[in-house]
Amino acid sequence: MQKIIPNIWSNGKAKEAADFYASVFPNSEIVATSYYPQTAEEGLADFQQDLAGKELTVDFEVAGFRFTLINADDTFAPNPSISFFVNFDPSRGETREQLDELWAKLSDGGQVLMALDKYDWSEYYGWVQDKYGVSWQLMLSNPDGDPRPFIVPSLQFGGAAQNCATEAIDYYTSVFENSKKASAWPYGEPTGPATAESLMYADFQLDDQWFAANDSGVEQDFTFSPGISLMINCKDQVEIDYLWEKLSSVPEAEQCGWCQDKFGVSWQVTPENMEELMKKPGAYKTMMEQHKIVIAEY
Repeated sequence: MQKIIPNIWSNGKAKEAADFYASVFPNSEIVATSYYPQTAEEGLADFQQDLAGKELTVDFEVAGFRFTLINADDTFAPNPSISFFVNFDPSRGETREQLDELWAKLSDGGQVLMALDKYDWSEYYGWVQDKYGVSWQLMLSNPDGDPRPFIVPSLQFGGAAQNCATEAIDYYTSVFENSKKASAWPYGEPTGPATAESLMYADFQLDDQWFAANDSGVEQDFTFSPGISLMINCKDQVEIDYLWEKLSSVPEAEQCGWCQDKFGVSWQVTPENMEELMKKPGAYKTMMEQHKIVIAEY
């Protein structure tokens, strides 16, 4: 089971977006769907009445990497503070032509953030925000370099979290088991709001999963939000309690297993058998009334 799953807040279009991603990404498929309760008596909040019986979450996988789309309202939206590297590695048989094809589909109706081109750090790279607001960094990898997975989540520290990438990586790798720091490249000179010591790029592993991070080199009017959260599958209540204590730093952000850390990143600290728990009578109402998930209350 994937330990950390990105959850993407979708404004009523989770199923449509999942169908889109499953159709445009190679080696991708929809793997699970859950549904809202039918009535308020089953735990629906007032603001969720229009969603009764509709899709709650839709999960899809790209090259074995799992995403969850949350079917909700317009309270939150994804932004480029959390994006996803898509590494096309020729040593795996992935080609520039495949990258170009995916770029065309993701940019259709979306917004190009960095043009697909040659850069100092890559022979071929581009950054695009698709029509659902999700940001993707497509890159043709150097086959002689260290291999990386096809999908790697990336955290950009800007706005209120500017220049916190090094501190965050140090903290996250101290919190999660089976974690390590890998590569790190500082800017070397002041670049916009970034200092010379700020990270232009770094990657690391949390529980054996790859992540990337950088400090923004330009001023931003956005930062981390619940628009994209990171859901952690915990093996038991002990692990839930531990991670909640380490990650929850904003009490007013705590709700049904969601919390926000000191850098502003949103996490969902949940038991790995949450799907099973949600089949119990009154489970949805129980979850909506909880802050930290307490398994024994289901």
